[in-house]
Amino acid sequence: MYHGGTTSPDKERGPIIPLRDTIPSSRRPVVTYALILLNSVIFIYQYTLGEAATDFVYAYGVIPYRFLHLYASHPMELLTPVSAMFLHGGWLHIIGNMLFLYIFGDNVEDILGHGRYLVFYLACGVLSFAAQIGFQWNSMVPNVGASGAIAGVLGAYILLFPRARIVTLLPIFIFFTVVEIPAFVFIGIWFLIQFLSGALTLGRADALSGGVAWWAHVGGFLAGMLFIKLMAPRGASRKPVIV
Repeated sequence: MYHGGTTSPDKERGPIIPLRDTIPSSRRPVVTYALILLNSVIFIYQYTLGEAATDFVYAYGVIPYRFLHLYASHPMELLTPVSAMFLHGGWLHIIGNMLFLYIFGDNVEDILGHGRYLVFYLACGVLSFAAQIGFQWNSMVPNVGASGAIAGVLGAYILLFPRARIVTLLPIFIFFTVVEIPAFVFIGIWFLIQFLSGALTLGRADALSGGVAWWAHVGGFLAGMLFIKLMAPRGASRKPVIV
């Protein structure tokens, strides 16, 4: 999730980079692949607009003040939390988001099935925007990005596969090393960064911090934890985990 500020939005994920997890999928994650493709196609189109991309983002992004004041008289405004999910603030923003979706989305889709997973993803994204609106209700800055929906995927993953191992590229001073980190540690650290970064924005204008919508990540994550409890088939949390 990105506001459109001047700071690179890849900071929302921190310095550690996931490469893969240790959980194989039993079915092809067609919805996850379709979401990655759709996000990529829309971003390429957005990129080709040049200077007109700003107008495109303002038209289809979530602008809290506009959303709260115009939705009654302009019902199409209610669709911006969906359209904004497929817009991004730059190459690093979309690459980081699609990497996380590729690694974690297939396993959640495997548990939920294709149809329920799509509903889950979109619902988490919508609620993530709602959370950010609650903290910046008077802002005229557009909110865009799939990060809130993907945060929901992470919230589901940590409940379903806490003991999975995440193969991670970890920087140590000027060098990089590859390590395996338990999912509950990797995702737990990620969530802690989002929450603490959001807490630092409390009381500041528009709840902004370097262009990142921290509270959308928190809201999406918590929504994912709730929805997976409601939507997952009985016994899904006991699915065997390969570590």
